[in-house]
Amino acid sequence: MRTFETGATRNKEEGKNDYEGFLSPEVLEVFGDYMTSHRKQADGKLRDSDNWQKGIPREVYMKSLLRHTFDLWKIHRGIECKDKQDGHVITVKEACSAIMFNVMGYLFEVIRGR
Repeated sequence: MRTFETGATRNKEEGKNDYEGFLSPEVLEVFGDYMTSHRKQADGKLRDSDNWQKGIPREVYMKSLLRHTFDLWKIHRGIECKDKQDGHVITVKEACSAIMFNVMGYLFEVIRGR
């Protein structure tokens, strides 16, 4: 048990996930900005932020993950990387966020047994 100066008590933290330590608010903010910027669909409609949780095949996530990993690898090696659809220069933040999205989506599908 932990006892605080006020007299309040709590169970020990041992064995509990430390999300505050595991996650970075700066990284999650960049990821959130990336996700927000990709909500607008080709038809101009705004998709729900949790749209991906409806289910996307793992094969789709894997193909996208490898494309974005390739982008990050090129950037890491000092090679300018441009988006094949609109020609903008892909940044490290964008590539990493895209990789994070695909990894989380893939894992989500695994957890859901799909």
